Amino acid sequence: MELPAGAQARLEELLELLGDPAAPISAASARDARQVHIADSLAGLELQELRTAGRIADVGSGAGLPGLVLAAALPEARVDLIESVSRKCDFLRAAVHRAEIGNAEVVCGRAESWSAAGAAGREAYEAVTARAVGPLATLAELASPLLRDGGHLVAWKGRRDVAEEAQLERAGPRLAMELLAVTPVVPYSGSRDRHIHLLRKNGPTPNELPRRPGMAAKRPFGSEPK
Repeated sequence: MELPAGAQARLEELLELLGDPAAPISAASARDARQVHIADSLAGLELQELRTAGRIADVGSGAGLPGLVLAAALPEARVDLIESVSRKCDFLRAAVHRAEIGNAEVVCGRAESWSAAGAAGREAYEAVTARAVGPLATLAELASPLLRDGGHLVAWKGRRDVAEEAQLERAGPRLAMELLAVTPVVPYSGSRDRHIHLLRKNGPTPNELPRRPGMAAKRPFGSEPK
């Protein structure tokens, strides 16, 4: 996908910020940010479901990867950066301001709170993104109450894990989430094991979602014995 006017300048500013020792990524990772983090984040734009979304939630946004990168590349979309760690929220706010990414907003709190009944984020998004956040079943549970019916979760993962995908399949009916496709991506040298998982929400949010903060990670659905 060709980047729109101004996007490259915003990404260059973000790259400079990622090189700051205060950025919430490792120093080694920061040195390769262009080839690793930025390229990997932009790989998600190969999916039409993400490329055409009008409102996107980036769960566990951290250093804004992929959320800030996507916001820079999709100026017509609104991107909410959901992050529960205050120092990371501070970094995200500074990055939004300095890189002049006006279509991104920081939501400093838990995804479960933002998607609770009556909350502003409940069933508000066409797409949810997550990169290096947790197992697929956990991500699907966090995404479901954020997504509108028919919306999509785009999850960046490494090597495919048969057990993890089986857990997601078992959990899917309780979450109204279905795995549609797993796409290998090669955004940078040495990334042959990178994959993007595309899931769709089918139907309204189940009444039991969201559970209490932390439960999706501690006791993910689908992990129960058969």
